[in-house]
Amino acid sequence: MDKMQGHVLLVTGGSRGIGAATARLAAQRGWAVAVNYTANSLAADEVVRAIRAEGGNAITVQADVADEAQVLRMFDKVDAKLGRLTGLVNNAGVVDVSARVDEMSVARWRRMFDINVIGSMLCAREAVRRMSTRHGGEGGAIVNLSSAASRLGSAGQYVDYAAAKGAIDTFTLGLAREVAAEGIRVNAVRPGLIETGIHASGGLPHRVNDLKHQVPMQRGGTAEEVAEAILWLLSPAASYTTMSLLDVSGGR
Repeated sequence: MDKMQGHVLLVTGGSRGIGAATARLAAQRGWAVAVNYTANSLAADEVVRAIRAEGGNAITVQADVADEAQVLRMFDKVDAKLGRLTGLVNNAGVVDVSARVDEMSVARWRRMFDINVIGSMLCAREAVRRMSTRHGGEGGAIVNLSSAASRLGSAGQYVDYAAAKGAIDTFTLGLAREVAAEGIRVNAVRPGLIETGIHASGGLPHRVNDLKHQVPMQRGGTAEEVAEAILWLLSPAASYTTMSLLDVSGGR
């Protein structure tokens, strides 16, 4: 029997890219997985179908992570359908079209921080309420998705996204220390240039190819390579690892 049997994982933004790869890999390792999506139910259904076809246990859960009422409903559904949460991957996030700071609107910044920062904090809060030994839980692990952008700044492209991921780094460090004695480990993964659809959503579909010369390994990464790092941080193999910011960036 897989050692994660009986454990319940929520992956936000789980219908595509790194989230989908993480959900599939987690299910293969025995986790029961809740695949969150905002609007694309077909993509989320496809991930769940693929998991079930391999004998895994998964459900879809709709919620815009920036909306507190939707997040609360999502966690209630996970409680009811899968049981008490022991893992959270805060993967839901957005970029915007490439622009300079002096060209950006406040509306853009609010969306960026509402989804990427407040959404992650909201989900982490609800996860802690279920996992913490202080709340009668049995512990667990949270992995936040940051980005190499948090230390590079993304000048001329999306400084606001980089700033939001910088906030995620600091949130990871603080929360990790806060709940370390309550059975919860909190870490972040900082992917570099990864082949996913997020670049096209920012108007830069060829970004990985255009920038791979800047990566010491001379290539972009795959969603599966990031998922492997996330699953390690969630697993008992990382039992003494908390407050870590793990770069998965090919040396960039």
